[in-house]
Amino acid sequence: MIATLKEAPKSTKSPSQLIDDRIAELGDWRGEVLARIRKLIRDADPEVSEEWKWRGVPVWSDNGMICTGETYKDHVKITFAKGASLKDPDGLFTQDGTVRRAIDFCEGDKLNEKSLKALIQAAVTLNKAGRKTSHER
Repeated sequence: MIATLKEAPKSTKSPSQLIDDRIAELGDWRGEVLARIRKLIRDADPEVSEEWKWRGVPVWSDNGMICTGETYKDHVKITFAKGASLKDPDGLFTQDGTVRRAIDFCEGDKLNEKSLKALIQAAVTLNKAGRKTSHER
C-alpha cells in the first residue's frame, strides 16, 4: 500500500479575509503595524490584489508581486519582490539582496508613511513597465 500525503483543506475565506484574521489573531503591535502597512499599500495602489500564499503569508500584487508581509516574534518584514531594482532615497530597506530587498519593523519603530508609500508606488510602476503588451514593445 502506498502512503499518500493529505492536502490541507482549502479555506473558503478570501485572501483579504485571511489577512484580516491574521491581523486580529496577532492582537499586538505586529497586527497594528501590518494593518497600517496594508492600508498604505491599498492607498498607494487602489487596484492592488491581495493574496494568501505559502501557508499564511499576505502578498500584494499588481501586474506581478509588489511585496509580502511576514510577521515574526519580534518584527514585521515587508519584502519587495523586485526591491533591488527600486531606488531607496530615504534608506528604508534594512536587508539588501540581488533581487529582493526587505524592511524590518520592530516594536516602537516609526513608520515613514510618505517614503513607504512612494516605494510601493515605484514597485507598481516597475511591474507595469515590465508587463507591456506585445504591440507596445
